[in-house]
Amino acid sequence: MGMIAGVVLTFALFVFIFWPERNPFVQADKTRVDYLRERKDAIYENLRDLNFEYMAGKYPEEDYAEQRAGLEDEAARVMTEMEVLEARGDFGRRSRA
Repeated sequence: MGMIAGVVLTFALFVFIFWPERNPFVQADKTRVDYLRERKDAIYENLRDLNFEYMAGKYPEEDYAEQRAGLEDEAARVMTEMEVLEARGDFGRRSRA
């Protein structure tokens, strides 16, 4: 009886692990706004890292100001595009990102 229970448990474990819907290579469709949100989050993380490294003395003032301005400009462009798309109700075509 214990051997049958072990086989059933092993089979159930394999089904749970290898079930096709849990395939990590299948990605959900993303809209342009979804992509822009991810990009905005990445930019903000880069700004936090840049500020931390500047405070730690790893960047001279000129380099810090230049990189910060570039990241802030990119964030502004992303936010503007997000606002335009959301205002129109156009969330872009879905893509396989």
